[in-house]
Order: sequence, then C-alpha cells, then structure tokens
Amino acid sequence: MKKYWLLLALIFPLFASGQSRTIAERVDSVMNLMTLEEKIGQMNQYNGDKKATGPISINTDKEGQIKSGMVGSVLNVKTVFNTRKIQELAMQSRLKIPLLFGLDVIHGYRTIFPIPLAESCSWDMALMELAARIAAKEASASGTHWTFAPMVDIARDPRWGRIMEGAGEDTWYGSKVAAARVKGFQGTGLGNSDAVMACAKHFAAYGAAQGGRDYNTVDLSERELHEVYLPPFKAAVDANVATFMNAFNTLNGIPATGSAMLQRVYLKGKWHFGGFVVSDWESIGEMIPHGYAADKKEAALLAIKAGCDMDMQSRSYIDNLAQLVREGKVEENLINDAVRRILTKKFEMGLFDDPFRFCDPEREKSQWNNRENLYVARDVARKSAVLLKNSGNTLPIISKTNKIALIGPLVKSKFDNLGFWNISWPDDSLRIVSLWDGMANRVGKERLLYAKGCNIEGEDESGFEEAVSVARKADIVIVSVGEKFDMSGEGKCRSNLHLPGVQEKLVMELITTGKPVIVMISAGRPLIFNTIAEHAHAILYTWWLGTEAGNAMADILLGDYNPSGKLTVTFPRAEGQIPLNYNHLNTGRPDGEKAISGVNKIYKSNYLDISSLPLYPFGYGLSYTTFKYGELMLNTHKPAGNDTLEVSIDVTNTGQYQGEEIVQLYIRDIVASVARPVKELKGFSKVMLTPGETKRVKFMLSNEDLKFYDSNLNYIWEEGEFQVMVGPNSADLKSDKVVWCRSSAK
Repeated sequence: MKKYWLLLALIFPLFASGQSRTIAERVDSVMNLMTLEEKIGQMNQYNGDKKATGPISINTDKEGQIKSGMVGSVLNVKTVFNTRKIQELAMQSRLKIPLLFGLDVIHGYRTIFPIPLAESCSWDMALMELAARIAAKEASASGTHWTFAPMVDIARDPRWGRIMEGAGEDTWYGSKVAAARVKGFQGTGLGNSDAVMACAKHFAAYGAAQGGRDYNTVDLSERELHEVYLPPFKAAVDANVATFMNAFNTLNGIPATGSAMLQRVYLKGKWHFGGFVVSDWESIGEMIPHGYAADKKEAALLAIKAGCDMDMQSRSYIDNLAQLVREGKVEENLINDAVRRILTKKFEMGLFDDPFRFCDPEREKSQWNNRENLYVARDVARKSAVLLKNSGNTLPIISKTNKIALIGPLVKSKFDNLGFWNISWPDDSLRIVSLWDGMANRVGKERLLYAKGCNIEGEDESGFEEAVSVARKADIVIVSVGEKFDMSGEGKCRSNLHLPGVQEKLVMELITTGKPVIVMISAGRPLIFNTIAEHAHAILYTWWLGTEAGNAMADILLGDYNPSGKLTVTFPRAEGQIPLNYNHLNTGRPDGEKAISGVNKIYKSNYLDISSLPLYPFGYGLSYTTFKYGELMLNTHKPAGNDTLEVSIDVTNTGQYQGEEIVQLYIRDIVASVARPVKELKGFSKVMLTPGETKRVKFMLSNEDLKFYDSNLNYIWEEGEFQVMVGPNSADLKSDKVVWCRSSAK
C-alpha cells in the first residue's frame, strides 16, 4: 500500500500544470518511473484500422497494448469521439501517458485546399501558411495532434505520383514553402489548442527515386544531396518543425530508415534537431526486402542505432528492442534519447496536463462547416490555377448572352477535385463545388449546355457525337479533362503522361467545330498534351483545386479573378525528356537549338526526334493582361566582399486588366570550381499593376546567394563573373553581368 501511495505521489505532479518545473524536468520525472518495456512502448505506433495508408499488417491486441502502456501513438483515427475513446484506453495504463494521434492532413482536413504542388504555383507564402493554419485548426478541433506534412521533397520527375505533395523542382523555392507550411501547421507554437505538430518528410531524397517509381532506389552524389535535396529539410528545422519522417528509398545503398548519416550526423548532429523521427509506414521492416536486414530484430537494431525514434506499424521495436538491450546489442541510452524526444512533444502539446484537450465537441462543431475557411479555400484555388494559353483573348468570357457548352468527364465531377490525399466525409458531396456547380452559380443553368463526351479512362468514343452536337449549339466551349483523383499520389506512378483514355481525341473533335475551345486540365502532375497546346484557343491548368474548385474556376473563366499563377515545375513535351528541370548543368556541347548558326546540330546535346526544350518552362504563366519589362538596372557591376547588389527593373501593365505579375530573379555562376547550373532562382516579387501603371521592382543579392557546395562539401562562394537575370519565367529573361570580388582592393 505504501508503494502505491508513493507511486501516486510521483505521478500526480506530471498531470499538474508544471509551471514551476521545466518540461525537461517533467520528462525526467516520467522517465524515472518507466520500465524498459514502457519506454519501448512509447516508440511504438499503430494504425487505427479506420483508414489505412498502406497494407494492413497482421492484427494484434492493440486495445490491450494501449491499456498496458505499450503504444505511444496511433494514426488514422478521426473525430473527437474516436480519439477520446482510444485516449481513454491509454488512461487505464499504469503511468497514464497520453497517446499522440497522427493523420495525413496533407492539404486540408474538413476544408480541402488545392494539392500542395498547385498551391506552390501561387508563389504566395502567406497564403500557403494560412491554408496550413486553417487545416491545423480544423484537424486539431477534431482530435488530431500531428500531421504527416509538409512533404518537402524536391521532385523533378512527373512520372512520380508524389510530385503532387511538394513544391516542385526548385530547392531555393521549396525551402521557402517548407518553412511557410511548418509555421502554418504549428501556428504560434505547440501547446496552443489550434496547433498540430508538423512532420517534414521524406528524409531524404525521395523525390529522386529512379524511374519516377515510388519506393525505388536513389543514388546521387553527396554534393547533389546537400545542394538540392537537403536544404528544404534544413529550412523545416529552422522553422522549428516538431518531427521528421524517414523515406522509403535507399540512398547510395543504405535504406534511409537505417541511415545514421542522415539521422544522427546531419539531422540530430549538425542541425541540432530537437524533435523526434518516425519511420514511414513499416519502413523499418522493409529494410528486410531491401536486403539490408535479415529479419525484424536486425532491422530494429539498425534503425535505433541510426536514429529512428518511432516505429510506424511494423512492430519491429515493440517485439525486439527489449531483447536487444538485454543482449547488450543496443545501449539503453539510445532508447532513453528516443523516448525523451517523444515525451517532450507530448508535454509541449499539453497532453500530460489534459489528455483530452483536443477532444472538445463544441470546438469540433465550430470548425465543421466554417464558411470563412471556404472563402480562403476559394482564394487559394484561384491563385493556384495557371493560364498556359489564351489566343485572341478568348478568356475571360465577357459576353452576358452567349451559350456556354461544358463538356468533358470532369465537368460534374466532385471528388476528383479533392485529389488523392483527401479526407472524405459522408456529406462531402454536398460541400464540393464542381465546375458545373460553379458556373451555374454564376450565370444560371439556362446559359449552360452539357455533354460528358467520354470517361477519363477507356476507349469508348460513343459520346463524341452528342458532345460535338452540343458544342455546335454553343457560342463558346469549355472542355474539362485530366486525371482521376487516384491517378496521382502515393503508389500512383505513370510511365505515360498523356491524357488518359480518349480525352485528347474528344478535345480535337470539338476544335473541329470552329467554336472557341477552352481546355481545363485537372491533374496531380504535369501532363503531356502537345496537340491540344497547339490547337486549343485557351488552356487553364487547374490541377486539383479542392472543395471550392468549381467556384474558383468560374471566377477565373468569367473574369472576376485575373489568373496570376506560375509553374513551379517544368512541363515536358515527351516522357523521353524526363528528368527535365530548368536549373540543369550545362554540357561541353550545349543544345544544338541554341548553338552557333551553321554548327551541326547532331553533335550537340539534344534529341533527333524532338526539341530538347520544354513545352512550358519553370516559372511560366500568363495573365489576362500583358506586362512589359524594362532594362535591367544594377547599382554596381563590381560588387566586392560583403557588398549587397541592388537589382531593379521597371514592369509595366500594357493590357486592359488589373493584374498581378510574379517577377523572378535568377543568377548564374559562369566559371566555378565545380560546374554550376545554367540558372538558379534567387528571388521573386509579386507586384499588382493597374492598366498603364509602371512599378520598379527591386531585389537585393549578397554573397550568401552565390554559395554552393564544392567538391569537398565546403559551403563557399567564389569570386568571379556572374550573370544576373530577371523576367517573367526561367526562359524569358533580361540579363547583365557582374564581377564579384573578395575585397574592394582587388
């Protein structure tokens, strides 16, 4: 009985406010009470068996293990009712340590925003942060503590289905987006009831998977790893991200989950990351088929030594770590470090003070149908769409009397607008706005004609005749084509990036009617549509725009919003060009299309059968108005040492509409100790201009912007000649040269 009261006296302060003690002291108090098995239990995460993101493993007594303190976290459990029910089980354990509830809140919870790749095309950091902030408010109000986002992988291969989750191909830009989204999810800090823990994933280089195939091998140089793939993760650390998730891939022969270089040397060592690392779904156990571990016991040994703190679903830790410690193969201080990191986050979230603080039904109700959140989602969606073509000012539709034909398999689709990583609810179909709904809301159904034309997949052309007939009755034709929601995303890699099925044929049949044809393309990745690009009158790339997709599209089509989005990933002409990114290295024989006249093109770095140039370059996007760029102005052509170079340019709105232009700054290090990219994004500015208005846009460059990793992985800048470039996209730039020296005396 004395032991019982002593234990109670020790435990009680853990659930007090803790104002007089630091979190570190409170963590130590808990750790002192824990058995080895209870510590390992905190490192064990199970799926809630409600909505799995991967294969379901053999079932075990999860309820019993939670009651006995053998589980630290549960994922894929939604709503206050369900999370409270499971948290109550944890409160029956000996030490009553609360669970963390994690969920894939990738681009929205109740209100679904555009997919992250689409959001990135807004080039609006504040708006992306706000979208994540709203997602965090809605998710936390429904019992979620932790989101497995943002994905900060740099992706340069549109065959890879998960390109939809990131910010595109540029490292500098992707780092900015990573920080913005972390800040959005975590708000003013963990411990606030509307903040969720963010998770930077997938650590690391997952976007470089060979062949654009999910879970595949990655093999690249140390310099490329540091220069291209690690910076967004470092940006997430600098933004105080709470957690990291390992990648599925091997990196130079070592599975990322078992990589001490990634987790102990860089993340927890050089970067001083104080949060914890969770494996991806069963990635500890998957080191066995990788050929890196013989069984789950060895996989657990390799993972804990490498620095993986929590095991998602594979049961490698819970079944093997205690024995490994007793055998002397794993030092208990490794267990202690992992558990201390996990418990620290639980304290920071306030769960020891109140395990049910995220289980308030009234707060959940207040966020369930929040109209303000929908207004923001509509604005994000409008800013995420990219106008790729607008011949003869086909858009916007300004006539008040014309008949509009809406044709295509995505016109009345609802769930496809949400994309792959959506969280479906029973009444979602009532909330999601289709293109048909959005246009009907604005112009009335009496002005609209409709024909489906074809399915997204399949070879059935029987609907073409009706579609053509409907098009002939209309004054203008809008065709909505693209991918189904489950054609991009995890495990959704494609070797053929052309429009699925007979959709391109449908578009071309409609173009033969002679009517103005506007093509809307909804997808989770860049698709290939060369024939449509050549013949359509206008093309609007709408990605997957979320709950408010239809209203946002109608706003753009009817001119209530002037599109300003610009691509953050290059659009290829053919799969054979992939990977294709703007910031590639030059060759000893640059592309013959740009070579000196008369030089034989065959012996240059290009293709015999197709242009080596993209269909649409990085940074490309049109507006309903036009912009004229003046000459580039520099405050000096010989900056020295720590000087700041001022780069400015006048931009004029030469069209008839008010519009927002995204002015982009690039540099090139012309001669260096290692080959440098032909251009690198180093800044951008969004400027709103009324017709006829001119504004001077200024950028500041320092020698920090010139730095790169040399052949010995030293992060340096070298004096010499640099090209400075400014323009509307990576292929259309005004340029000048500067010579940057170490000191003014040189």
